[in-house]
Amino acid sequence: MGRVIRGSRKGKSLIFTAKTRLRKGAVKLRAVDYAERHGFMKGLVKNIIHDPGRGAPMCEVVFHDPYRYKLTKEKWVAVEGLHTGQFVYCGSKAQLSVGNCLPLGKMPEGTVMSMCEDKAADRGRLARASGCSCMVVGHSDDGKKTRIRLPSGSRKTVPSTCRAIVGIAAGGGRMDKPVLKAGNNFHKYKVKRNCWPKVRGCAMNPVEHPHGGGNHQHVGHPTTIARAAVPGQKVGLIAARRTGILR
Repeated sequence: MGRVIRGSRKGKSLIFTAKTRLRKGAVKLRAVDYAERHGFMKGLVKNIIHDPGRGAPMCEVVFHDPYRYKLTKEKWVAVEGLHTGQFVYCGSKAQLSVGNCLPLGKMPEGTVMSMCEDKAADRGRLARASGCSCMVVGHSDDGKKTRIRLPSGSRKTVPSTCRAIVGIAAGGGRMDKPVLKAGNNFHKYKVKRNCWPKVRGCAMNPVEHPHGGGNHQHVGHPTTIARAAVPGQKVGLIAARRTGILR
C-alpha cells in the first residue's frame, strides 16, 4: 500500500487551509431591502483598502441604516475610477454611473459591470476578481430575465432583479507583469494558502503518486482517469470527455 497522496491530504489536513487571519472580511453588496427595491440608498466611500490574498482592492462604503439610527458599513470590490469621498447610490432608481449598484433590468444593453449577482439578493457572486467584468447582452421581452456575458466569455441568463456594480473591477493587468523570480511567487502564495511549490507527480516515487517511478520521468499509462476511481488513484485528467489542445 502506498502513501496518502497530496490530493487526499488536502481534504483532511489543516496545513492546506486558506490564511484568513489578516483578511478584512467578506465582500458583499447591501442586503436587499424596501429602500433598494423601490428607490435608492446613498452611501459614502470612506476608504479603499488592500485585502491580503485578493488581487482587487476593496472599498468600505458607509450607509445610513433606514430603520435604526446607526451607520452600516459594507465592503465592496472597488471598481476602476472609484475614489474616497465619492457618493454611490444603490437601488432600482439609482443612476447609471460608475460605482452605483442597480438591478440588471435597469441597465441598457452593453453596460459593463462587476460583482454581479447569480441569484437575486445573493449579494454579488460573478466578476469579482481584479480587472474582471460582465456585460449585459440583452433582456427578455417580458423583462424578467437578462442575458449577460461572463468574464470567461460564456453567456448566462439570470433574473433581471439581480444587482451589479457599474464598472470594471479595479486592479486589472495584474498578470501582465512577469513574475521573474520564485521569491515573488513565494510571497504571492504565502498570503493565499499552502499550494506552492508544487512537485510534479512523475517526479515522485511510485509510493507517493500514481505517476511516480520509472527509469526516466514518464507517466507510463494514460493520464485520463475514471470519475469512479478511488481517491488515491484519482489524479490526472479526471473523467475527461476529450484531451489535447483545443484547435
